[in-house]
Amino acid sequence: MEHLSIHDQQHGPPPGMMPQPPQHPGGPGPQGMMPPGLGRPPQPQQLPVQMFTTAAQLLDLTDKKLMISLRDGRKLIGILRSWDQFANLVLQSTKERIFVPPVLSEKEPTGVFADVDRGTFLVRGENVLLLGEIDLDKDDDAPPGYQLADLKTVEKLARERKKEEKVKEKKKTKLLGKEGFEGENLGEMPLI
Repeated sequence: MEHLSIHDQQHGPPPGMMPQPPQHPGGPGPQGMMPPGLGRPPQPQQLPVQMFTTAAQLLDLTDKKLMISLRDGRKLIGILRSWDQFANLVLQSTKERIFVPPVLSEKEPTGVFADVDRGTFLVRGENVLLLGEIDLDKDDDAPPGYQLADLKTVEKLARERKKEEKVKEKKKTKLLGKEGFEGENLGEMPLI
């Protein structure tokens, strides 16, 4: 720090130093009042809720029942109890809902679903595709186009459907490979 004399202070600060705000004689202002705008930190402006594009949007969903769709295809239903800046979620009373879509070739296509209790569930934020609040008035109704079925039956149908989809995907990838297209798994598959 530089040593200044009284003479230096009357002519302003030396080069390179910031000027100080003027001092008001007798204190902060008339009768000890601060002049308007001085001495108060700027007040933060309130932003509308729609402006948040981060995990802060979850604030309104805390303690509400949500359905969450994960990247691996699972659907979770539970009460959001906690979350962090990375959108990691803690769900309470969680159920995993397993859906088996209807077969389109049937006259009246109806899918089936079943729920599996999962208890308290921690979901890593990067695995969440979609989430939304459940309307509690319609919570007891079956989803449109689906009916509740036995868990073992639904799990069996889901496994069979998954096998069928895998076989179809392999055939499709193989045909595309013959035509010169490269899929993300084509390098791993031996083409015969």
